[in-house]
Amino acid sequence: MSAVATPVSPMLVRLAAEKATGALLRDHGTLYLVDGRVVHAESPAAPGVDVLLTTGGRLPRENWDEAVDRAGAHRAVGRFLVDSGRLQDGELEICHLGAVFDAAFFALSPTSGPTRFRYGVGHWFGTVRPVSAEAVERETVRRRELLDAVWPYPAVDTAPVVPRPAAPGQTVGARQRALLAAADGERTPAELARLLGRPAFHTLLDVRRLAAAGLVETPLTPEPEPVPPALLPVPPVPDPDIALLRRLRDALEAHL
Repeated sequence: MSAVATPVSPMLVRLAAEKATGALLRDHGTLYLVDGRVVHAESPAAPGVDVLLTTGGRLPRENWDEAVDRAGAHRAVGRFLVDSGRLQDGELEICHLGAVFDAAFFALSPTSGPTRFRYGVGHWFGTVRPVSAEAVERETVRRRELLDAVWPYPAVDTAPVVPRPAAPGQTVGARQRALLAAADGERTPAELARLLGRPAFHTLLDVRRLAAAGLVETPLTPEPEPVPPALLPVPPVPDPDIALLRRLRDALEAHL
């Protein structure tokens, strides 16, 4: 995996080399591997395939529930949606790949928590199109760099989205208008992504672009607590001049 100088997840690199099958569990999400390739990903920060399909309007919710009920135990929900005529192969592949890269971006975010791998664990959605671990890492790095290039203030990613008035003549596209209309000053980008049925990363990107344009507030970074000044060292008291003290004593005694 030479394309990524410093691996986002050294364990993912090792598991890919081992051609391992199972679930890579991290603080912000889980990646599912088959023979070392990523076949699914999920994260609390990213809408799942169900939200992207149903909230996005492509699939009625009852069709999704039917697929889970009938094919979930066989880890073949994706295949059922195609075989039953609910989706075309290409539609499913595009939607699922988008959900995988979206969730993987958050699952592979920096963390101080433990990373674990459970061998042999699979996901009930099933395999649609495996992706190399190298491609997932490369895309994760690209997305991080893109966000910072647009507006290098990551605080907007998790704070409530607070719209600001547009300047005279300032306009935005339809997608960003819908995002601003849904932003009530309390919903975070992740909540807006679920509400609108959109990938979370693309929502973050829109929020950062809007913040760069002054149409969304950028939270102030808290000022670091001031460090109390170090106490100045007390200068040492010089030793008294013994000879001077003796002269003073002698002078006092001479006047007694």
